[in-house]
Amino acid sequence: MYNAIATNKRNTVIIMAVFIGIVGAIGWAVSYAYGNRSIAGWVIGVAFIYALIQYFIASKLAVAVSGAHEIEKKDNPRLYRIVENLTIATGMPMPKVYIMDDPAPNAFATGRDPQHAIVAATTGILEVMDDRELEAVMAHEISHVRNYDIRVSMIAFGLVSAIGLLSDIAFRMFFFSDRRENNANPIVLVVGVILIILAPIIAAIVQLAISRQREYLADASGVLVTRDSEGLASALEKLEQYGRPMQRQNTSTAHLFLNNPLKPGFFSKLFSTHPPLEERIARLRQNANKF
Repeated sequence: MYNAIATNKRNTVIIMAVFIGIVGAIGWAVSYAYGNRSIAGWVIGVAFIYALIQYFIASKLAVAVSGAHEIEKKDNPRLYRIVENLTIATGMPMPKVYIMDDPAPNAFATGRDPQHAIVAATTGILEVMDDRELEAVMAHEISHVRNYDIRVSMIAFGLVSAIGLLSDIAFRMFFFSDRRENNANPIVLVVGVILIILAPIIAAIVQLAISRQREYLADASGVLVTRDSEGLASALEKLEQYGRPMQRQNTSTAHLFLNNPLKPGFFSKLFSTHPPLEERIARLRQNANKF
């Protein structure tokens, strides 16, 4: 388990390198089309600044788009004390606790590190889960914080957003500007356009792979905290039973949630940021003795 956490942290560097490579490819395509090599440097620089800004403000954006509001202990003693007890047990700083007024049972964690973490739960999950199940769910979210999944998620979110923005700008520059080089190799131009179109898709697929593996790890890490694999398995079964799309949906923050908050459909399943609930439940029960 601890080796997996260490591996995840090292993979953060690899993930950033992949995204920088994609951004560099976009920059090369635009530089070649315009015959100006300095454009590639500007593209990478702008992407880095944009991703850096996203890294520091993405958690606030995630809270805002989800409609969550911060609570104190007196506002919901049950949820607050469960989070408080888990942080004491794990020795981590107390995160800010938020509640979303939504009947869909769900929860998420965000922030750039344990010192700036946020955990949130919907009113729906508070209603359907008993204390044992709610503790298991929040242990899962706390594990995202402890494993630094929240940092990787924020980096991925910022870079995917940057790549999407840059691809859109580059695409417009290719087709709606008269400053392109007339003698540019048409084959290279076609390759450049393909790169620009595929870049955000590739970036999104990388993000999905990251999110899915980290859900499995957070399940296992949460059980190591509570020593109760059946509690989380029962909670996930209730998500299967009572789960529904959230009222305020956003594809850019879907990967943060305990369960996929989007409306079901072919593309939402194909590009889902979450592994199937039945697979997560099966893993928990198959490995119960190991925990």
